[in-house]
Amino acid sequence: MDVTNIAAGVTGSLGVIGYGLAAVGPGVGVGLVVSKTIESIARQPELAARLQVTMWLGIAFTEALALIGLATPFIFGK
Repeated sequence: MDVTNIAAGVTGSLGVIGYGLAAVGPGVGVGLVVSKTIESIARQPELAARLQVTMWLGIAFTEALALIGLATPFIFGK
């Protein structure tokens, strides 16, 4: 099977594929941030309030990567 024939059948925007791949990283990142925060609260419950503030900051910075991934295809697209 020839690779060029397979690529010729692909239609649509590659930006959609790029954003799909860019959304995987922040999804994993948010999961790790939340899981480590829950683990830390289980170990030291008296620090729960401080850990939650740090968790929300970590989630915000991680989600900023998803927004960059969303904007990149529009900026560098055709």
